[in-house]
Amino acid sequence: MNYAEIKYYDIANGPGVRTSLFVSGCTHKCSECFNSIAWSFDYGERFTEDVCKKIYKSCEPEYITGLTVLGGEPFEPENQGALLPFLGGFRAMYPDKSVWIFSGYTFEQITGKEKARCTTELSGEMLSYADVLVDGRFEKDKKDLTLRFRGSSNQRLIDVQKTLSSGEIVLWSDDLATDSRH
Repeated sequence: MNYAEIKYYDIANGPGVRTSLFVSGCTHKCSECFNSIAWSFDYGERFTEDVCKKIYKSCEPEYITGLTVLGGEPFEPENQGALLPFLGGFRAMYPDKSVWIFSGYTFEQITGKEKARCTTELSGEMLSYADVLVDGRFEKDKKDLTLRFRGSSNQRLIDVQKTLSSGEIVLWSDDLATDSRH
């Protein structure tokens, strides 16, 4: 897997100060995508063990609230094999820090309730490491700059752990933004 960029001290892609990993590769190719340069799976640098260690280390300070993974598309099957152990390692090291994942796929597609390219033997486990999933493709006709942490009104901020526990979609609430992990 390649990655397009790593943003340290990011405050735009989830609550608090975070490290954000932008993976390469996306087959959605949404019109007016903010990061179309990352559509190619070959774009950027190789995601190596040294890169993983650097990201883990960047999240060590107490003031870092968590990790965000976006892209490109984290749930492309080509990216899941590298991201699954990375997210598992992060969760083991930092159980109290939050993990946010942005995906053009929906929760229903990732979990296999709706057939999609992203549904693999790894996708459910990968999702289980997330606290919040921002799901759904960016739709330019639903673009809304007033929305927090998403670009179009069709996208949802899903509280993954509560959703997995209840079996019903539970949306993340800004009231929980002060909690590192809820």
